[in-house]
Amino acid sequence: MRLSTTVAIAAAGTTVLALLPFVVPPYYVGLMIPFFGYAIALLGFNLLFGYAGLLSFGHAMFLGVGAYGAAVMSGVLGIKSFELVLGVVVLASAIAALPIGQLCVRYTGIFFGMLTLAFGMLFYSFLFKFYYVTGGDSGMRVARMTILGSEFRSYNKIDFLVGPFYYYCLGLLVVCGAAMWRIVHSPFGLHLKAIRDNARKAEYLGVQVTRCRLIAFVISAMFGAAGGVILGFRVGLADPELVYWTQSGQLVFMTVLGGFSNFFGPIIGALAFTLLQDQLQSLTEYWRFVLGVVLAVLVIGCPDGVTGLVVALRRQWLGKPA
Repeated sequence: MRLSTTVAIAAAGTTVLALLPFVVPPYYVGLMIPFFGYAIALLGFNLLFGYAGLLSFGHAMFLGVGAYGAAVMSGVLGIKSFELVLGVVVLASAIAALPIGQLCVRYTGIFFGMLTLAFGMLFYSFLFKFYYVTGGDSGMRVARMTILGSEFRSYNKIDFLVGPFYYYCLGLLVVCGAAMWRIVHSPFGLHLKAIRDNARKAEYLGVQVTRCRLIAFVISAMFGAAGGVILGFRVGLADPELVYWTQSGQLVFMTVLGGFSNFFGPIIGALAFTLLQDQLQSLTEYWRFVLGVVLAVLVIGCPDGVTGLVVALRRQWLGKPA
């Protein structure tokens, strides 16, 4: 995808999201907050999955690191600056990801997936069992924080979320998206693609395979923690369910739904999943079954996801070969 096309798509999407609070009810604006959190986390997840070829089944643990880190800093230590909390939590997630990644990235395929799942469930067990430290199944409170040094005291919680915090999260998504675009189009990003396609040949060409995978793992953890801070702040609670393996499955679902072969695919997948889940939950208690059917149909009929389908339809419309 050319840079001009990417900039045009990003600018159009940002404009639509910026105008959204003026044209839809506050309820649907509020739904965009978890979308922003998941979209940022998925940018990192897809660096690992789509570009490095490593599928993690325990990536939700970094969402938990973000949410619980925000809870400790804001609720326990009394730090009220969202920027400071975000920076410290992202740095902490990188430190935590280093030893985990050093072990996991030595393996590929199902072995990598099972190792990440094991670490994710270990973290979930810690959060659930150590009640006096983490609050157990009751979770930990994430206190309200200032953004850009302003408290916005005149706003209640709902107005704050669908107003200043909405645009703050939109700005974070734009910044994270630009940073990830630069990463995947750097020499490091090209190394990851080479490793994904043929790790042995890449190693013969001088690429440090294990090191590149580890760096990708750490970066993906940092993006995941940033998304976790947003998710925790939105509900005001860090809950152990955010780390459970089903949450990791949701990350995979969103990525496949949007299309992991396209840079914007995970973002589209996060948006589609957020809206689809909300509508299905209001219609049936078996919404997970319906989501499973949707995923099965998508994988069989359109393995490149929603973005792949759009690209194919566009090529057909313009009369270009597939």
